Formats: sequence, structure tokens, C-alpha cells
Amino acid sequence: MKRILLAWIVTAGLLAGAGAPPQALAQAARQLPDFTDLVEKAGPAVVNIRTTERARSARGQLPQFPMPEGLDENDPFYEFFRRFFPPRPSPGPDPRGRSPGDEVPRGVGSGFVISSDGYVMTNHHVVDGADEIYVTLDDKREFRGKLIGSDRRTDVALVKIDVTGLPRLTIGDSRKLRVGEWVVAIGSPFGLDSTVTAGIVSAKSRDTGDYLPFIQTDVAVNPGNSGGPLLNMAGEVVGINSQIYSRTGGFMGISFAIPIDEAMRVADQLRTTGRVIRGRIGVGIAEVTRDIAGPLGLPKAEGALVRSVESGGPAERAGLEVGDIIQRFDGKPIVRSSDLPRLVGGTAPGSRVPVQVWRRGEQKSLSITVAEMEPDRAASQGSRTPSPQPGGAAPVPANELGLAVSDLSAERKAQLRLRNGVLVEAAEGPAARAGLRAGDIVMSINNEEVTSAKQFAELVAKLDASKAAVLLVRRGDSAQYVPVRPER
Repeated sequence: MKRILLAWIVTAGLLAGAGAPPQALAQAARQLPDFTDLVEKAGPAVVNIRTTERARSARGQLPQFPMPEGLDENDPFYEFFRRFFPPRPSPGPDPRGRSPGDEVPRGVGSGFVISSDGYVMTNHHVVDGADEIYVTLDDKREFRGKLIGSDRRTDVALVKIDVTGLPRLTIGDSRKLRVGEWVVAIGSPFGLDSTVTAGIVSAKSRDTGDYLPFIQTDVAVNPGNSGGPLLNMAGEVVGINSQIYSRTGGFMGISFAIPIDEAMRVADQLRTTGRVIRGRIGVGIAEVTRDIAGPLGLPKAEGALVRSVESGGPAERAGLEVGDIIQRFDGKPIVRSSDLPRLVGGTAPGSRVPVQVWRRGEQKSLSITVAEMEPDRAASQGSRTPSPQPGGAAPVPANELGLAVSDLSAERKAQLRLRNGVLVEAAEGPAARAGLRAGDIVMSINNEEVTSAKQFAELVAKLDASKAAVLLVRRGDSAQYVPVRPER
């Protein structure tokens, strides 16, 4: 009965549509997006990229120890040599018939022409580690590509092919994109050239990397689409398809594109110098959460919390301190902590810029000279957690926060470059649940600097049990604000 009813509803709907005025049907059809002209115009500028690597002989094997001459099966060392130093085949073709030096397929991706003289933009991960890059145009001509430069942090790469008169894509403005706007992707998913998929902009400024506020879409993007263009309805490039969210490895309705504004800035530097020059100020940062914004007197949970300051770095020379919250950099607001590395990275080294910070309930203005980031600068190794040092005052018994603390010696403060603070001897109850542990250093509580174990106990005694106290806690070389609710 249900099937009959459903069939009747569908049939009735079709009949109603068939009886609708032609003008209404034509108007409804006009409201649907038509991608045909867009694809016909943009398609010839989209390329397929395949990469190869050279087959190499085995490396890292144990040295060959031949069976000593005259050693027969009855010798007690015969079995030892047979087991641990068996003869290995001489270098030559591998089981698949590949000899050292042969080209081995490595991967496929997409790209697009940004200038008629053969410059092609794609993703860093498409060409990373490749020995050879081959670019196939829409007309099936294939050229060997030269890698001009590649930037891991933004996942942007620039390739040059020796040809002129190429069709190129028009560069759009990703800042003008609106959520809900139709967009189109063209690429080579699974190696299928010139595949077109469409969808809408789902969100903007998604934080999935240090230097990129990604464009999120629901455009179908699969392996092989990487490096291809994301186009608006005017046929302009607004992004480079780069990542997907997936639990299976396939498309699940969420894809991410690099904003073309950011990508072009990187490409211009790669074209000029072969690398990307970024600024740095030498701080480790964290997000400012609502749990700590209120007690610190911040009207909104915005800014970048300074967790660590590099010794001798630009930030330390400018007077930044652990626990500061950077609110503005070079006049631009820091809403999320990820805004800061983007602004700093885009600042020319040597520039002196104003910085506004929130420190112990007050705004302070500083000036900082930006340094140059070293290529692929590695994060500093985690520091050893300070251990309790002899010579301080006797530990104060655990208080309402569950903390037993002691004074730091003058020598220890100098070693850690601290002005004040107390050492956690033991953490239990609320403090332990908040993640504090012995060896941590409490630097402030509710914006008030901690000068001694006695003063810390006095501050804790005045706390409101109905509200969480916010402690600035240092562990190793970094610090974090930690909310702890006192027990009465």
C-alpha cells in the first residue's frame, strides 16, 4: 500500500509539473547554475601532473661477510655464518624487473596555468620528492616540468614548462567569496583527466594549518584533484584544491582549498627567489579560551596567548613576557591564535611593527623588530620539566586548590629567567584534575603575580569558591593559563 501511495504522489507531482506554465518552468531552469561556458573557457588551462622517481639500489643493509674458505658443514662456526650472514644477490633488477636508475611512477595530481609562458601552479605534496615532473595539457601534449620552488608550509609549488602561448586562468579574489556561493573544481581524480565537479562554499577561514585560512567546500575532491583550481561562477581561480576530510580515504562531503590570494603571494616569491621568506618573532602561542578570558578581564576570548619566549629572540628584546596575550599585531586584530603566525609570516624581516598585549589586566603597547624565519625551522625540543630544588622555603601544606608550593631560590629564578613564581611540590584534588603536577611553576593567579609561597596562600584564601581561578603555569620552557576551581 505504501509503495502504491508513493507512486501516486510522484505521478501527481510529475503531472502537476507537466501542467505548469512554460514561463514558470523556464524561470526555474534559469535559476539553476549552468557551468558549461565556464568549463569550456577554463578547462584548457587545467593540466594533469604525473611524477616519477628513480629506482635505487638497496641501502642501509648490513655489510657482507662471506663464508670463510675451507669452512665445511662440520665446523661449529658454519651454522653461525649461514644464519647471520647469508649470501645476498648481487645488485640488479628487482622482482618487478626494475633496475637502478629506471623511472618508477610515483603519483598523479593536477595543476593550472597562471601565465602563458608556461608557469603552472600546483600543490607541494604533488611534486615533493619527485625526480621527474611531467605536465600534460588539455590537448594531450606532454612536457617535462622544472620545479621552480615549493613551499611545504602553504602546500604551494610552482612548475615551469618550456612552451609559450598557453591558455591561462584568470586570478580572482578569494576575499570576496561568500558562504553559499557556487564553485567548481576541475582536475584529474584517480587519473581521470578534465573531470568537473561542483558545489558551494561551506565555510571560510578554516584553521587547518599555521599559515592558511582554508576555504571549505562540499565540492567532490578525490586523490588526483590536488593542485587543481577552485573556480567561481565568473571562471576565476579563487583557490587550489588541497585537502579533504575523510575517514575512509575517499570524499566525504568536506574539502579544503588554499585561498588564491595566499597562494599567489607564495608563487610570486618562488618565481623571484625560489623560496619563501617569512618573518618570525620567537614566541610559542596558544588559544585564549572562554574559561580564562573572563577571569583575566578580557571582554572576549580572543588573542594569542604567549606560552614561551625564545631567549635572545625578537619578542624578548621587545619586552614580551610569558603569559601576555597578543591582541593586535601591526594594527591588525588577533581574533584566533592562528592569525598571529600568518601576520608575522607575511611581514618583511627587518620591519619594526607595533604590538598590543594584555598583561595582568592592562593593555600595553610594545614595538618589535621582525626577524627572518629559517627555512623549515624546526620547533625547539621539549625542555626538561624543572625539578624541585633544595634551598627554598619549606613547602606550604596543600590549600583549597590542592596545591603544595614552595619558594624558588634566587639562583633558580635566574636560571629560568623568572622574576617571580612558586614551585609546585605536590598537586591533588582540583589542581591534579586540571592537569597540574609536581615541578610546575605557578607564575600568577587571576592576573596577580605570585611572589612567594606565603603570598600565594593568601591569594588562594581570598578566592571565591563558586568561580574558577586562572593560574599561569609554566612547565619546561612554555606556559599556559589553567582554570582551577577551589574546594571549600
